[in-house]
Amino acid sequence: MPVRLLFAALGTLFLLLGVFGAFLPVLPTTPFLLLATACYARASRRVFNWLLNHPRFGPLIREWREYRSIPYRAKRTALVLIVLSFAVSITFFVPGWPAKLAMGVGGLLLMTWIARIPSRDAPSGPG
Repeated sequence: MPVRLLFAALGTLFLLLGVFGAFLPVLPTTPFLLLATACYARASRRVFNWLLNHPRFGPLIREWREYRSIPYRAKRTALVLIVLSFAVSITFFVPGWPAKLAMGVGGLLLMTWIARIPSRDAPSGPG
């Protein structure tokens, strides 16, 4: 029973962060919703089903569960927001060039990881 409570608490935290991310441009929605869904799959079937059938969040979660892909628009938005938030953080908030360099490398690694996730609805390249 305590494990279910832990997953329920984590699921609630991730769900709240995902909902806030729908309104705040710096907070990513997709990873938090996927984490919340994974937690609720182990803690609450009712909330898990609610997330899967939610009109806004459900398609994103089902896309990941069925195809291990994210919509192209969500990927593009995530990459733009990463660039903006890391650029502002590095420019205005991170002191010293070693920390700026480390944060820049971290941002590039994060962007590379997200860019490599498939998008089934991505537009075709030239050719």
